[in-house]
Amino acid sequence: MSLTLAQLNAAPLAEALSMLDGLYEHSPWIAEAALAQRPFQSVAHLKFVLTEVLNNAGREAQLGLIRTHPELAGKAMVSQSLTAESTNEQSKAGLTHCSAEEFARLQQLNADYNAKFCWPFILAVRGPRGLGLRRAEIISTFERRLNGHPDFELQECLRNIHRIAEIRLNDKFDVTPALGNEVWDWLEALSEFSEPDYAEQSQLTVTYLTDAHRACAARIQHLMVACGFDSVTIDAVGNVVGRYEDGSYSSIPDKGYSPKRPESVKTLLTGSHYDTVRNAGKYDGRLGIFVPMACVRELHRTRRRLPFAIELVAFAEEEGQRFKATFLGSGALTGDFHPDWLDQTDADGVSMLAAMQRAGLCATADKVQALQAIADLRRDPANYLGFVEVHIEQGPVLNAFNLPLGVVTAINASVRYTGEVIGQASHAGTTPMNQRQDAACAVAELALYLEQRAAQDGDSVATMGQLNVPAGSVNVVPGRCTFSLDLRAPNDLQRNALEGDVLSTLKQICERRGLSYSLQQTMRASAAPSAPQWQRRWEAAVSSLGLPVHRLPSGAGHDAMKLHEVMPQAMLFVRGQNAGISHNPLESTTSDDMQLAVEAFSQLLEQVV
Repeated sequence: MSLTLAQLNAAPLAEALSMLDGLYEHSPWIAEAALAQRPFQSVAHLKFVLTEVLNNAGREAQLGLIRTHPELAGKAMVSQSLTAESTNEQSKAGLTHCSAEEFARLQQLNADYNAKFCWPFILAVRGPRGLGLRRAEIISTFERRLNGHPDFELQECLRNIHRIAEIRLNDKFDVTPALGNEVWDWLEALSEFSEPDYAEQSQLTVTYLTDAHRACAARIQHLMVACGFDSVTIDAVGNVVGRYEDGSYSSIPDKGYSPKRPESVKTLLTGSHYDTVRNAGKYDGRLGIFVPMACVRELHRTRRRLPFAIELVAFAEEEGQRFKATFLGSGALTGDFHPDWLDQTDADGVSMLAAMQRAGLCATADKVQALQAIADLRRDPANYLGFVEVHIEQGPVLNAFNLPLGVVTAINASVRYTGEVIGQASHAGTTPMNQRQDAACAVAELALYLEQRAAQDGDSVATMGQLNVPAGSVNVVPGRCTFSLDLRAPNDLQRNALEGDVLSTLKQICERRGLSYSLQQTMRASAAPSAPQWQRRWEAAVSSLGLPVHRLPSGAGHDAMKLHEVMPQAMLFVRGQNAGISHNPLESTTSDDMQLAVEAFSQLLEQVV
C-alpha cells in the first residue's frame, strides 16, 4: 500500500522514519533531519527539504554517504549483498545481465574511478525517465565523468544520489509523473528527425526548412490536433500555430465563434522554437512547445474552456544556423522580418525564398507576395494578454541549488563583436621579447581581462569564444589574430559599462604593444525584463507546488526577447541535468521536473482565470 503525505506528516517520528526507510543508502539521518521540518506541502517539497539537509551537512558527511553506495556491477552485486532498492535499480538498468566484456569494462572503470577520487562512482541508473539507462549509456557516462575535477564530481555524485532518492520516493508514494512522461516521450519522438549527415553520426541537427525541419513541423502539427487544439496551421515562415479557443467558442462544425463572443476576450500567447543548433540537445526550445501542449490536452480532455484563448506557436527558427537571421519565427509575429533576409543564401547557395518555396510555404509566390504573406503574420498586441515561455535553463544554477524550477527576472542585454589585432609577423627565434609586436599575446591579454572584469559585476558574463591566428606557424611571432567578443548583463546600463571597459582596455593594450585593431559589431540586444504581473504569476505557480521561488536572469537569448518588444512577457526555467549543459547532446532533464513545469503552467492559467 502506498504512502500518503497526510500519513507522513501525522506519524510519530519513529513511524515516519520507517516510512522513509531506504531513501538514502544506509543513511537514515537524512530523513530524520528532514522530518523535523514537517508538515510537507507536497512530495516535491519533501524532496527539496531532503536535498537541503544533505547540502548543509558538510563535506565529510556527504563523503560518508557517497561511500555507503555500492559500485555499479561491483562486488556487492556479485555477492548479492545489495540493498533491495539498489538491486532493483541495477536490475532495471540491465547491469545484472552484463556481457563478459561489459562486466570487465565496468570493473576497470570502478577501479580507475576509486583510485582517482577515493569514493565510488554514483549514477542514477534508472535515468531521467525512470525506466533504466542502457548499459552503453552507463559506460559512456562513466568514462566521461572519470575525467572530471574532484570538486565537480563530488557534487555530481550528490545530484545523482538525490535523483535516486526521488525515484524511490515516487515508488513509496505511488507517484507517477504521467504528464512529464508524456512530454518526455514527445521530445524523444521529435528527436528522431535529424539531417542526414548528422543522423549518420547519431547527432541531432534540425536547421530551418530542411527536410528534417519540415518533418518536425508535421509531427508537431499532428500532435496539436491530437491534443484538441481547435485550429492548427503552418504559417508563411513555417511556424506551427495551434489555437485553443475561449469559452465562447462553438464546437459545431463551420460555426466557429459564437456571435455573442465578447470583443474583450483576449489570447495568451506561448511557445518556443523547434529548430536546433548543430549536434544539439533534445530540450532547448522544444520543451516550451510540449509543456503548454500537455496543459491544453488536459483542458480538452476535461472539456474545459477558459475565459481567454491560448495560442501556442512552435517557432520555426531561433538559432540562426542555416541563414544569418535569428528569431525569424518570433520576429515575424512582431513585424521584425527584414526583407533582405529572403535573398540570403545558405552554404549550398540556396536562398531563403527558394527554401520557403521548396517547403511549400509560398510555392507560387514571388518575393513581393512572400513578404506580404509574412507581413500579415504580425500580431496586434491589443488582442493579447502577454507571452509566456517555458525553457530548459541552459545553465548550472538550478542544478547547483537542487531546484527543479526557476523564475526568470530578465533576459540579459548583450552585444557581440568580431575583431582583429594586427602586429608584425617575425622570426620566433631571432626577435627579442621586448621588440615583438605579437598580436596573439594582445588578444590573450584581453581574454584574461574579460574574465576579471565580468566577475566584478557578479552577474555579467564575457566570453571570447573564438581566437585564431590566420596562417599561424609554430616558429613565427603572430602578426594577426582574429577574435570574437560576447558581452552580456542583466540590464542595458550594466552591459554598456562592461562594453565600454572592454573596448577601452583593448585600445590601451594595443597602444602599449604598438599594435592596431579593428572591430565590427555583429549583434546588439537590449535587456528584456519580465513583466512584473506575469513574473508574480510564475512565482505563485511555483510556490503552489511547495517549492521555494528562485529568481534568476537568463543569460541566453529566447523568443521571449522578440515578443517583449510588443507585449508583456515572462519565462519559467526548468532544471537541466549534467550541470545544466545545453547546445550539447548531454542536455537533459527529468520527467519529474517536466511534470512540475506542466503543473506550474496549469497553475499560471488558473491565476489568469
